[in-house]
Amino acid sequence: QVQVVESGGGLVQAGGSLRLSCTASGLTFADYHMGWFRQAPGKEREGVSCISWSGDITHYADSVKGRFTLSRDNAKSTLYLQMNSLKPEDTAMYYCAACDGRALRAPLGYWGQGTQVTVSS
Repeated sequence: QVQVVESGGGLVQAGGSLRLSCTASGLTFADYHMGWFRQAPGKEREGVSCISWSGDITHYADSVKGRFTLSRDNAKSTLYLQMNSLKPEDTAMYYCAACDGRALRAPLGYWGQGTQVTVSS
């Protein structure tokens, strides 16, 4: 079955950068729009970004536009999220999953354990 492993999270000061990675197995990675989602303590999970199967089209939540960059390597079945100019409000558990485009939803659910991002002031 499908397995997803997220990595790259950690503790960083405000203004710093992190690069998240997600590797998937058990599916044809290139067949799916893939994206990142996050959930902060006491808040509902929200969509962060989504990229088309070809990588031609990307969507971002307004809160991260200009700071985060989503990319994918279908040959490696890997999704990336470059996060720059991090803010304390970015603190959350980050998950990767198939997504549905600009609506930033995960219609197939979540497959991995997530990776924690903590941004200090």
